[in-house]
Amino acid sequence: MIDPEARYLRTHEWAKDEGRGVFAVGLSSYALEQLGDIVYLELPEVGDTVEQGGTFGVVESVKAASDLYAPLGGEVVEVNRAAAENPDMLKEDPYEEGWLIKIKASNPSEFEDLMDAREYKQFLETEAE
Repeated sequence: MIDPEARYLRTHEWAKDEGRGVFAVGLSSYALEQLGDIVYLELPEVGDTVEQGGTFGVVESVKAASDLYAPLGGEVVEVNRAAAENPDMLKEDPYEEGWLIKIKASNPSEFEDLMDAREYKQFLETEAE
């Protein structure tokens, strides 16, 4: 499943515009499928600053540990503690309840640089080959 309203990084994080320069960030359903059962989620604190393409956390599964990369730079204004405490919710609803952090973007135009749903779908098709 690909959310048509989200924009994507090649590392499978997504961002959705929540308005007023705030963007929700999460992991795509494709990434969650590849990870398998998630056992640990490390997220930043509210007030932390992230850079576009920089790491903002770690997701550990039974298969591997992976860094999480920020689709946009800015200040973390909200953290989904429920997801950290119950990582299964990421797979249940990756694009709504399963968001990880919300960022107040320092440069909201970075959102336009991300892959849209069509481009991300094409990217996944080439990655699967």
